[in-house]
Amino acid sequence: MLTALVSLLTACGDKPTYDTSTPEAMLASLQQAIQDGHPEIIPQLIDLPARDITFADGVTEASAIGEVKAKAGDMLAQLWRITEKLRARYPDEFGDEAQVAVGKVDEFVPIAAYGKYTAKFLSDPFGFITEQREKLTAEDMGDGTAALLYEGEPIFEGAVTLVETDDGWKVAVPIDTMRGSEYFPDTREEWSVLASLMLSAENAMIDFEVELDAGKFKTMRAASERVGQTVGASVIVQSIVYAAMKRDDSAPATP
Repeated sequence: MLTALVSLLTACGDKPTYDTSTPEAMLASLQQAIQDGHPEIIPQLIDLPARDITFADGVTEASAIGEVKAKAGDMLAQLWRITEKLRARYPDEFGDEAQVAVGKVDEFVPIAAYGKYTAKFLSDPFGFITEQREKLTAEDMGDGTAALLYEGEPIFEGAVTLVETDDGWKVAVPIDTMRGSEYFPDTREEWSVLASLMLSAENAMIDFEVELDAGKFKTMRAASERVGQTVGASVIVQSIVYAAMKRDDSAPATP
């Protein structure tokens, strides 16, 4: 059995160590890292195999994927920081605002309206991991893979599993199915746009944090609406760019 420890840099420069040497250890470490305030480990615990290709600029697909994971980790770390600041700044309102009903959105929602749906999410953006941990188990199959179970049943009919890698156990996604999707990145430029999307969201949250620190929001609701609008706008812009690139890729060549 491979023994591996995942060492990850945190926003403070410390290097906490989380055990991923077994499937159950990996699940326990994921929960512990969230409780410790290090959600940046989440992307690193996802196994996303790269093709053995090098793009025109000399960057390999493995490096491009690594860049996206790193930017996603930075974004999640920033999300954690502003959530903790909101909790500290609005202790009396936090619980009440967190109960805002998100409901089901059946129609297009303008950017300006996204904010009212963020209060509940910001109250505990990583809660789904910790809340559902006791229902998640892993069954080692003895061949370098493990079944990921929720209340004893395979998740997504077994499409999501765990796999043993050189860096320990990770969550395995159905990569072949994902690559068959028209939205999965295929070129260097598309991977770069995804990295930019993560960076844009992080920067939007940093800008919001500056406003929050300056005391510009009197209530949790006002702060939630602002961050929802700011992040929503940046994500939508990058998504439009990405969608345009995918359309160009699929367009027939001009004779």
